Amino acid sequence: MSSCTDLVPVQRDDFQGRIPIAHMRHVYRLDDVEKRLGKLPPREHEALRATYERMLEKGPERFQVKPSGLPAMEHLYDELPNFHDVLDDLRRQLALCADSTDALELTPMLLLGPPGVGKTHFAREIAQLLGTGYGFLSMSAMTAGWILSGASSQWKGARPGKVFETLVEGQYANPVMVVDEIDKSGGEQAYDPLGSLYSLLEHDTAGNFTDEFAEVPIDASQVIWVATANDIRSIPDPILNRMNVFEIEMPDADAARKIASKLYRSIRADHAWGQRFDEQLSDAVLEALGRLAPREMRRALMVAFGNAKLDGRGAIEVRDLPEQGLRRSPIGFVQ
Repeated sequence: MSSCTDLVPVQRDDFQGRIPIAHMRHVYRLDDVEKRLGKLPPREHEALRATYERMLEKGPERFQVKPSGLPAMEHLYDELPNFHDVLDDLRRQLALCADSTDALELTPMLLLGPPGVGKTHFAREIAQLLGTGYGFLSMSAMTAGWILSGASSQWKGARPGKVFETLVEGQYANPVMVVDEIDKSGGEQAYDPLGSLYSLLEHDTAGNFTDEFAEVPIDASQVIWVATANDIRSIPDPILNRMNVFEIEMPDADAARKIASKLYRSIRADHAWGQRFDEQLSDAVLEALGRLAPREMRRALMVAFGNAKLDGRGAIEVRDLPEQGLRRSPIGFVQ
């Protein structure tokens, strides 16, 4: 349903010119919106009317980012040592379209691994790497299927779904959409939270996706899907068959130390008070941090920074780290 115009430059200094150009792609038709708006009874369906007016105001064109070359990924291999298989696959797919006129298309991916391993953080890094938008949906908090696909405007308090909102309100036709903890989706059987994904994960059917609230077809075929899960057993096979599945393990001891060291330097550089602390952590602190999951490291470091400051020191010591986190067993680490 959508069309693309010529490539246009997109100034993205924050991404160091890695993806400087984009297509302009139509994600819906204005005449579809105008027809729907014209059929609304006067002084009724105010929320729906506001949605249509917003669509007309925003217009149907969105950026569809396109690599002009293979973006720099070395930093991700270094910072995310337990995601090398995913990065290799991403690099292959980016290479195919980097020097062609083809649009960027990435196979939906499922990141499977224990809590705290860095799955959601990795998804955010992909969005930053590509220079595109980002949408986040936590399936563990869902109680009905309409969160993704919208609820009928006939229902009280109905609103559009997350896919519709991300495409209409955002700037991009191919945002990264994260479906977090897809294995924890709940809700009644009549309102299957994963129901709309069967069509959204298929390129052909996603190109004519209709949100149940707005009832205007939108082009979701370019959305980059990243799902995370802890347990694959509760995910339906038809969903798994539409995705590349990657098992993400906890980093081994050496990799965990590198992650902790880089995280320390990042926090130190991001804050003015960070300059009052030593440039590097001691081996003892790195060893202690290496026993934590990547997600827990930042929290532990922030506690340690505060404790060291209160004690008048510019060097973090093991005693500054929270004891509760350090008592946890190093599940998934290579011995």
